[in-house]
Amino acid sequence: MENTVSQRPAKKTDNNANRTEYYVQLTVAIVIGLVGVFIRFVPDVLPSLDQMTFMFSLIANILMVVASIIAFKVVFEILGFGKNKN
Repeated sequence: MENTVSQRPAKKTDNNANRTEYYVQLTVAIVIGLVGVFIRFVPDVLPSLDQMTFMFSLIANILMVVASIIAFKVVFEILGFGKNKN
């Protein structure tokens, strides 16, 4: 009895997560988030800006939201839920 095995073609995988632009975008999102965190504490360091605490908190929160949106967008593109760029 002869054992015959049919040869399968090799799987072609396009590893989407290794694209450099994803890492650049994630780095930009992290930097924006860190800037937001540091801006939040500027009135604590400079007592002359105590009256502007709300404005600094607002700017910091906006930067954190922008950074989060960018980060989630990039992560979902890496996972394959984004638009195809083919």
